[in-house]
Amino acid sequence: MSATDKIKNRAQAAKGKVKQAVGAASGRRGTEARGRRTQVGADLKNAGEQAKDTGRKVKDAFDH
Repeated sequence: MSATDKIKNRAQAAKGKVKQAVGAASGRRGTEARGRRTQVGADLKNAGEQAKDTGRKVKDAFDH
């Protein structure tokens, strides 16, 4: 996973945490839920990137 992808995913997760906190503080359940969804999206992107990296490593191991 590239450093740029990591930074983008962390920024998305941080944005989600802020939305969730604002929603919780203001009593807006919709905003809170959108914040959680944003965080989950960032986590899924990280998992996908890690799976791709693992696949590349396995492929490289068999190529040599």
